[in-house]
Amino acid sequence: MSPIFEWFFAQYKDIPTYLIVLELLGVFFGFLSVWFSKQDNILVYPTGIISTAIFVYILAIYGLLGDMMINAYYFAMSIYGWYIWTRKVDDTHYTPITKATKSENKKSIYIFIGTLVFVFAVYKYFDKWNNWTAYVDTVTTAIFFVGMWLMAKKKLENWIYWIIGDIISVPLYLYKGLVFTSFQYLLFTIIAIYGYRAWKKNLDIPETSLLN
Repeated sequence: MSPIFEWFFAQYKDIPTYLIVLELLGVFFGFLSVWFSKQDNILVYPTGIISTAIFVYILAIYGLLGDMMINAYYFAMSIYGWYIWTRKVDDTHYTPITKATKSENKKSIYIFIGTLVFVFAVYKYFDKWNNWTAYVDTVTTAIFFVGMWLMAKKKLENWIYWIIGDIISVPLYLYKGLVFTSFQYLLFTIIAIYGYRAWKKNLDIPETSLLN
């Protein structure tokens, strides 16, 4: 067996089998969710809800509070986004893809800063400032909080936040030993780039179907 495979499987040496299976399921549904998001397909939300629910459980066991809060927030925002995406602008058309307004960009900044403060307080309370990854978690949490909010609002700029956060998350999760999750974020980065291009082509075009 090559050193790469030996290292890969060594990450899961002492991990219960059921957690490995759950991580794989979470990765699978997470991948589907991002793919459906790229396609501007409403199935982004039910698949995302399944994935985030799984990861909330896994990350709680690992004690990764920042990551757990990200997924808990995703879960809640998926319900909100499901509602926004299914709203109609007239009798036959649903909410279109648009660019963020100046007001929404300001709110994005407030969400980012507010998330940094909130995560810092949570980590401080639970005494989790014992590793450099905690600082990176704080930043990626803030980035993803903004990205998820913009996606729920169907704003093009959400992809920019996903791309930045995903790029940071690839080596971060690899370092944490969650190899499958790291690989998931690598795929997410690629899909997010294509997602941005696809959404840009469909700006301000109201849809007649949510299952493209």
